[in-house]
Amino acid sequence: MKKNLILMGIAALMISSCSNQPKSETTLSGLDPKAFETKVNDHSVNLYTLKNKNGMEVCITNFGGRIVSVMVPDKNGNMKDVVLGFDSIADYVNIPSDFGASIGRYANRIKDGKIVIDGDTIQLPQNNFGHCLHGGPKGWQYQVYEAKQIDGTKLELVRQSPDGDENFPGNVTAKVTYTLTNDNSIDISYEATTDKKTVINMTNHSYFNLSGDAQKPITDHLLYVNADKFTPVDSTFMTTGEILDVKGTPMDFTVAKTVGQDIDKYEYDQLKNGNGYDHNWVLNTNGDIKQVAARLTSPVSGITLEVYTDEPGIQVYSGNFLDGTVKGKKSIVYNQRAAICLETQHYPDSPNKPEWPSVLLEPGKTYRSHCIFKFTVNK
Repeated sequence: MKKNLILMGIAALMISSCSNQPKSETTLSGLDPKAFETKVNDHSVNLYTLKNKNGMEVCITNFGGRIVSVMVPDKNGNMKDVVLGFDSIADYVNIPSDFGASIGRYANRIKDGKIVIDGDTIQLPQNNFGHCLHGGPKGWQYQVYEAKQIDGTKLELVRQSPDGDENFPGNVTAKVTYTLTNDNSIDISYEATTDKKTVINMTNHSYFNLSGDAQKPITDHLLYVNADKFTPVDSTFMTTGEILDVKGTPMDFTVAKTVGQDIDKYEYDQLKNGNGYDHNWVLNTNGDIKQVAARLTSPVSGITLEVYTDEPGIQVYSGNFLDGTVKGKKSIVYNQRAAICLETQHYPDSPNKPEWPSVLLEPGKTYRSHCIFKFTVNK
């Protein structure tokens, strides 16, 4: 009897000890921060959580400066995750994607991967139909930013990009600052300096599905784009150099319409060339960040996203190349048009089109770009 009592006591102590072990607390979006704690290329990677007084939550990893989740209230007050992404750093490392990334050095495409600076032709990687896309196959979305969480609502990420990084010239120091404000906005500011002339064009590549259900396509979302013109592309997704009117074409979002209203009208060559929408719109805002550049609304959730920027353009990409081969958060399969991207930026291939706003950054100068994603609810 005495022996049994001793054994029972030991068992009780073991159970008590186990129950007192610290548990891994998940975020509001269901992410386990421990699944993001590792080293990539000998640099520490973590998950950082921002929260405002309204209970909105934004989770960011310093691998690629990526927004991993965005929790906002819907029309019924239920919190919804409105961006695509992965549950662990392993998936971000092993599955090529741009989900939520801070793109650099050059967002979008550069024709034939070539730039000319002071008469010297520089050959960049050709990783997309012969062109350089999003800084090349080892662009900043696949690199680790140094992270510093300023407080519960602000995160600073710094990338030291060496001279010759993907063959881009100049030692560049780039900073991305994410601030979650109390009006439910994600305020993103970019800065960069260089010691040699180079080109810089940064953006955020979040994939939005405002219904909060990535199993549903975004073709029912209402989209408004404050732009009377766009830059057409050829069959390799490269801008032709033209700037055309949207009026009378499927590219016209000056009056809000569903993303899916015209998206399959492939008799229009631009939709055929883009496999849907994958184009840069020339904004009417003239760099005024107080003017709405684009507005997106889910009729299901009532969630609206307004985009503000001081950039001259915005790339609208309707998730055309999502093909069901990738499983994201909560093992959801990401099918075609499961999300839409609204990338504030200079125009694609601007280094080779001197008549367009310049992307050249010189020593002693500072590149700056500003984007705000503001979330509201239509009840």
